[in-house]
Amino acid sequence: MAITGIRSFHYSTNKLEEAKKFYIEALGFELDYEQPGWCALKMGGVQVALHPEEEPIPEVPRDSHGPMTGGCLTLKSDNIPEDKALLEKHGAKILGDNDMPWGHMLVFEDLDKNVLILMNAKY
Repeated sequence: MAITGIRSFHYSTNKLEEAKKFYIEALGFELDYEQPGWCALKMGGVQVALHPEEEPIPEVPRDSHGPMTGGCLTLKSDNIPEDKALLEKHGAKILGDNDMPWGHMLVFEDLDKNVLILMNAKY
């Protein structure tokens, strides 16, 4: 097979510098590299990139469990309440805080209304 792994996952942004600061300060990513039109961040060996857009980013349907279309980045957390406070401090909008038998899941929007999830799995 020619597919050898995951290269990156990217989100669009209308505010690259603000988005980069949010992903570094609120989510704990490290800057991997930048070039005009692209900012790559890294966490745990996975690259998440931010792609600047000039046009408004369309909002995908979502609810308290995440987006209803497209992909969604799910990050691990060992302390959802602590991370929730940090996200809110940095301007994230909380869409859902669900403590279920299988895990605690916090669904939120970044500054560009991209949907992400924090998960503390119980299995």
